[in-house]
Amino acid sequence: MASGTALIYDEEMTTHRLLWSDPDCAIEVPERLSSSYEQLKSYHLVERCVLVPAREGSEEEILLVHSSEHLEVAKSTQTMNEEELRRVSGNYDAFFFHPNTYRCARLAVGATLQLVDAVMSGKVCNGMALVRPPGHHSQRNAANGFCLFNNVAIAAEYAKLKYGLQRILIVDWDVHHGQGTQYIFEEDPSVLYFSWHRYEHQEFWPSLKESDYDAVGL
Repeated sequence: MASGTALIYDEEMTTHRLLWSDPDCAIEVPERLSSSYEQLKSYHLVERCVLVPAREGSEEEILLVHSSEHLEVAKSTQTMNEEELRRVSGNYDAFFFHPNTYRCARLAVGATLQLVDAVMSGKVCNGMALVRPPGHHSQRNAANGFCLFNNVAIAAEYAKLKYGLQRILIVDWDVHHGQGTQYIFEEDPSVLYFSWHRYEHQEFWPSLKESDYDAVGL
């Protein structure tokens, strides 16, 4: 019987950072990830976990959820200067590109898939992937809200494809509604997405009618 809790973390994901001033993105700093890992270390929890290495998610895996156009835009930013990065970032709501963002996002995807494999193969019974950029706001063809690739949505499609899972539950308790995950699965009866978030009568970001309690998919 599987036992133990997996932990996946790669310090390279902290290289994704904002290179200019943007109040909408100012809180998305590398320390959000590194401080979480350091806190686990301070409680001696890291040593109790099964450490699983991260890997880069492949293009094929990313395309399980995202469009080829979205993937190509992300790839193109690797060689851009700061002015070009700022311009392409401006096409999205609350998102920024760094020259290493694409690699970090692939590591975030791959780390999440490594966790799926570790659980489904019986190596562990559960686990945590500490990743950055996050994913639940990103949509099939757009970055959004600090998120480039929808790591958990890709993991769900990967688990269905590789392990034949027929029903998947995604529970999202971030303070913001993960509208990207909702959009991806709202017409897919094999995935139930449940989000518990702040709404404030559509005043709280992302300020969408479909973030209300009565928005229900198939």
